[in-house]
Amino acid sequence: MNTSEMRQQKTSAKGQAVVAKILSREAKVGVVGLGYVGLPLVQLFCKQGYKVVGFDIDQPKVDLLNAGKSYIGHIPSKNISDLLEKKQFESTTDFDRIGEVDAIVVCVPTPLTKHREPDLGAIIATSEAITSRLRDGQIVILESSTFPGTTDEVVKPILEKSGLVAGEDFFLAYSPEREDPGNKVHTAKSTPKVVGADGIDALEIADALYTSIIDATVVVSNSRTAEAVKLTENIFRSVNIALVNELKIIYDKMGIDVWEVIDAAASKPFGFMPFYPGPGLGGHCIPIDPFYLTWKAREYDVPTRFIELAGEINTHMPSYVVSRLSEALNEHFEKSIKGSKILILGIAYKKDVDDMRESPSLVLIERLEAAGAKVEFYDPFIPVIPHTREHDNLSGRKSVELSAKVVEGFDAVLISTDHTDVDYQLVSQKARLVIDTRNRAYRGADANAIIVKA
Repeated sequence: MNTSEMRQQKTSAKGQAVVAKILSREAKVGVVGLGYVGLPLVQLFCKQGYKVVGFDIDQPKVDLLNAGKSYIGHIPSKNISDLLEKKQFESTTDFDRIGEVDAIVVCVPTPLTKHREPDLGAIIATSEAITSRLRDGQIVILESSTFPGTTDEVVKPILEKSGLVAGEDFFLAYSPEREDPGNKVHTAKSTPKVVGADGIDALEIADALYTSIIDATVVVSNSRTAEAVKLTENIFRSVNIALVNELKIIYDKMGIDVWEVIDAAASKPFGFMPFYPGPGLGGHCIPIDPFYLTWKAREYDVPTRFIELAGEINTHMPSYVVSRLSEALNEHFEKSIKGSKILILGIAYKKDVDDMRESPSLVLIERLEAAGAKVEFYDPFIPVIPHTREHDNLSGRKSVELSAKVVEGFDAVLISTDHTDVDYQLVSQKARLVIDTRNRAYRGADANAIIVKA
C-alpha cells in the first residue's frame, strides 16, 4: 500500500483523540536519550509549548541538565535553564515515569560491534524498559539510525510483550534523525522530517507531532521505508566522499590539486555536486550506517560491493595520511615518524563542533603513536578527550595551547579538522612542516612551513 492509499483510510476514534491532544499541546512528550539528537529535539518540543520529560541512563548527564547546564557546545546552558525556569523540561533516570508521557521518542545510540555488525543493545534495552510501563494510547517513535525492519521486527515484538497490541492499543512509528551539529543554515526545525509508521493511526499521530515542531514533514508508506531513507542519505555521502578520496590519491600522484579540480567542476550548474576529501570519515552516521545495510542485505543474499568498497576506501584514509606524513618527514628532514613530535589540529569529527564520535583524528593519534611518534593535539572545542567506546586509552588527554612557541616545538603539524577559529597563518609561519588534509594551510609569501596536501 502506498502513502496516498494509506492516508485515504480513516483514523480511529482513539487515533483522533491522540492527535487532538497533540494539537492542543495537552500531550506530554518523553525523549529517551539526551545526546546530540535528543537534546535539540527537547528544545524544539518545548519551544512549541510541550512539556517534556527527558530520560537517560547517565546520572551525571541528568544532574547537569537539571542544574540548567548544557554539555553540548552548540546548545547554550541558558537554553536549558530557561526551560527549567518555565517548568517545561526536566530530566530523569527513572523510567517508571514513562507512563506520564503520551509520546515516547527514542534517540539512543546504534554503534557497530568490533566485527562491524549492528549493535542494537541500546534500542533493545530501551524497548524493554518501555514495555513494562507502556500504557494504552501512547505512541512510541524510534529515531535512531538502523537497518530496515528494526521497528517492525525488533521493537514491536518487545513492546507487545506488554500485552498491548500495536495499532490498536498503542502506536508505533519511525522518523530518522537528521541532526547536523553546528549547521546554522539547515537547523533541526527547518530540515524536513521523514515519517513512516505501523498503520494509519500511528502515521497520523506521528505526522501531527512532528508537523507541530518542524517546518515540513515527508510522509512515507511504512517504517521500513523511513529506515531505508536514513541509510540511503548517508550511503550517498559515504560513496561520494570515497570517490573524492580516491581521486585525491590519484591526482596527487599526477601533481594535480584535487581541491582545485572540485571547485572548478562545481561551477557546472547541473550534473555535479561537490564533495571534499579528508583524513577519514567521522560522526555517528556516515561511517556506520552503510554497514547496517550491508549486514541486513546478507539476509536477502544480495551483494553490496559498491557500498563496501566505499567503506574500505574511507577506512583506509588515516593510513594514507600517515604514509604522506612519513614520506614528507623523510624527504625534507631525513627523519622517520619514530621519535618525531607531531601536533594534530582538530580532534572533533567536523569543524566548529565539540562532537568526537568516530573522529578519524583518534585513529591518527593511535597510528602515529604506534609508529613511535610523540603526539599532542589542539582543539578549541575539546579541551580534554572524553571517554569513547573504541579509543578510551586516549581519554583524559588535554589540548595544548596554540602559540608560536608551541608550534615551533613540533616536527610537523597535521591539519585533521578544519575549525574556523584556528590561526592557520601562525601555523604556516611557525611550523616546519604542515600536512594539510583539509586545504586550509596559509600559503602567503611569508609562510615558512613546507606544506604537503594529504
